[in-house]
Amino acid sequence: MSSSRARRIAKEIADIHADKHSKVEVEPVAGDDLTVLRGTFFGPPDTPYEGGKFHVNIRIPLEYPFRPPVMKFETKLWHPNVSSQTGAICLDTLSQAWSPVLTIKSALISLQSLLSTPEPKDPQDAEVAGMLIRNPEEFEHVAREWAVKYAGAPKKESGEGSGGATAETIKKKAQVAKDTEEKAKMAAYHGYNKDLIDRFVDMGFDVPTVVSAFEYVGIDRNEGQDYELEEAYMGDITARLFGES
Repeated sequence: MSSSRARRIAKEIADIHADKHSKVEVEPVAGDDLTVLRGTFFGPPDTPYEGGKFHVNIRIPLEYPFRPPVMKFETKLWHPNVSSQTGAICLDTLSQAWSPVLTIKSALISLQSLLSTPEPKDPQDAEVAGMLIRNPEEFEHVAREWAVKYAGAPKKESGEGSGGATAETIKKKAQVAKDTEEKAKMAAYHGYNKDLIDRFVDMGFDVPTVVSAFEYVGIDRNEGQDYELEEAYMGDITARLFGES
């Protein structure tokens, strides 16, 4: 594994361990091998998956972070965008919408959000999608049964709703999921303006590396507003990025 790739993965794992709020976990599967990981998160509230603990197999490609991690659920679940047989996932973030700005943590948060916002019109599992479209109540019932059986979710008392699959709640949860994913992306910028950082990202560096260079040089965050850097600062940042300082 290249040293830069290994450093980035190790830093991402350390950041996940330090973040006590997201409740996302990641650990190497075999000792010091950082190319095969296991991610874990809890099912989101007000969904059939609430209270369940879900495990995800993560394989890091050679081209990471320029190619997305390969993820599939180890925990069986009943969801239109996840194969009920293989755990394969249909999610834009893990395919054409992937960006080097994203991280293992943000990908796992996107998966957690996916449990709140099923997309039956773009399914990975046609049988599950058909049930959600034709009979949302039956879908919730089966999804909850699977969460209890395979993810250790607590059984709910009779009459207690499992939440989540009406048109109104799906729309509301979709907005929450979108906001959560956007916050996860922006957190990588450490308060700097996105356009300001991305001008250096366009040179081929990833966001964490550029942000680290900005912080090393002492660049003003300017309350998150964009602005033109002085030429001397540009030189200092570029030198740092190319390892010349």
